[in-house]
Amino acid sequence: MQNINNTQFFKVEKGPELKVSDVLAIVYQALSEKGYNPVNQIVGYIMSGDPTYITSHNNARSLIMKVERDELVEEVLRSYIRNNRLDEWKNSVQDQ
Repeated sequence: MQNINNTQFFKVEKGPELKVSDVLAIVYQALSEKGYNPVNQIVGYIMSGDPTYITSHNNARSLIMKVERDELVEEVLRSYIRNNRLDEWKNSVQDQ
């Protein structure tokens, strides 16, 4: 029998943290699998904050709600800049 005068401790182990880009990829895939237009649905969620824009398929809704909406916008913008090499373009324009 345990001593009732001592406090027991309960520790919850955290799972691995997903990067924002990973969350977006998972959500995009889940929306595609369910036949939704992923871009429209993600934009709807970012603009409104309403999680019902995101399917619960593959836990997508729960995942996206763990990320702040401004972080989603930042990741999309970073990706756009990187993929369109706008950072290189800015540097070449400044060198002229």
